[in-house]
Amino acid sequence: MAWVHRGKNMTEKWKSAPGAPADVSRLQDASSARHKLDAGERIVARAPRTIADTGLDQNFLLELIAKSTLLLGKVSLTQLVQRLKLGAGVLDSVVAFAVRERVMEIVRRGANDIDVELQLTDNGRVRATEYMARCRYAGPAPVALATYEEVILRQSVRQIQATRASVRAAFAGLTVKPALLDDIGGAVNSGKPVIFFGPPGSGKTSLAERLGRLLPGRVAVPYAIAIENEVIQVFDPLIHEPCETAGLDGALSPQADARWQICRRPTVLSGGELTLDMLELRYDAVSGFYQAPPHVKANGGLYIVDDLGRQRVAPADLLNRWIVPFDRGRDMLTLRTGLRFSLPFDVWVGFSSNFAPEELGDEAFFRRLGCKLYIGPLDVAEYRSVYDMRCKELGVASDDEAFEFLIHRLHVPAGRQLLACYPGDLLRIVLANASYFEQPAVADGPSLLRAWNSYFAVVGEHENQPPPQVGAEWQPKKVAAG
Repeated sequence: MAWVHRGKNMTEKWKSAPGAPADVSRLQDASSARHKLDAGERIVARAPRTIADTGLDQNFLLELIAKSTLLLGKVSLTQLVQRLKLGAGVLDSVVAFAVRERVMEIVRRGANDIDVELQLTDNGRVRATEYMARCRYAGPAPVALATYEEVILRQSVRQIQATRASVRAAFAGLTVKPALLDDIGGAVNSGKPVIFFGPPGSGKTSLAERLGRLLPGRVAVPYAIAIENEVIQVFDPLIHEPCETAGLDGALSPQADARWQICRRPTVLSGGELTLDMLELRYDAVSGFYQAPPHVKANGGLYIVDDLGRQRVAPADLLNRWIVPFDRGRDMLTLRTGLRFSLPFDVWVGFSSNFAPEELGDEAFFRRLGCKLYIGPLDVAEYRSVYDMRCKELGVASDDEAFEFLIHRLHVPAGRQLLACYPGDLLRIVLANASYFEQPAVADGPSLLRAWNSYFAVVGEHENQPPPQVGAEWQPKKVAAG
């Protein structure tokens, strides 16, 4: 397929491309122009003009058309173009083949070549039913694996470089130590995985989720890819945000291959539900096609594994699954037929964990984790900043006296560290209680004490029960064997 570009070195061209559409976010306003595409360049290839250009087999395309027609009844060539995302020239060739094979018949011709209405013959309905029983996929035509690789490498997440300004814009609104922000920026530019570790409630997940804002720009995501006529669905509306939805200029040009959707760089998050099986192709025997695993859907963006160590699989086994992808930038997957194939592992991986990194595996795993950033308790000034922000967000009134009560009458006697999660959690209870008592939402001594005792399961009367001495410095947990 012919790529539309100017100049031999596309990486350098990306770095200097002027006039790219501006994102509405502060981060992309601050990002370098080298991450933006010139309006004359294209992320994806030209639309295929022949069956050979699609990278797909003629019989495979015939099956797609027959299944679509079976679902729709009578169908026009225009409807097939919209549904399969292929040009009229390509589909006309396949339809002509289908008519010769007596799978389809023309029931009406209009004033021009594209104004044609089709339906299945009796033989065609039998064959289409057989096709549907084998694979129910009848959406946009997939792209070939080779084409997918070309596009992934062209828009690689590894080309992105963070600056101090872009990092501060990405984490605006969070209370983060400046030194930690600088460490995060270095982690981005290293291209290696990053792990946030520390006590529960210190804000690790919030920080990890903000990493996605450090990945500006757009990526092309195929609706599906085809390998030996097996369909793997990649585009996921729960993960991929089309640029038009995001308020970005992401429309494909009329000459571009419509089998791709232009989206924000994706951010995918997996938590305690993650298993090793989820990192493989998921074949649905009912539908007859595959769903891509989460790290493949995250290609070109960020994949976060939250609460590493809480999964039903040992951390060492989970990390072992990614040793080769981390080192070589490629992953191996297997079809139900037994065929193994590789595809790009173009993902920036972030972890958060309550375990110290050395507790998660041996030295080989420790080394491959890349940057390890400790997220600990806040100091009083930082904690006050978080407290004030949560008061404003929730509409809860408070003052200096209430905050001093929280620190010196609650945190200090109990030995509770100043973790980032506490202000929001406590103030939500204050707000809920105020609603129940039909009172103004005010955080004062009595309301904070009631919220504290409820939150930390303190037994006794809210008005006079002192908080217990339960505090201790955070120590990394031990990972259970197996």
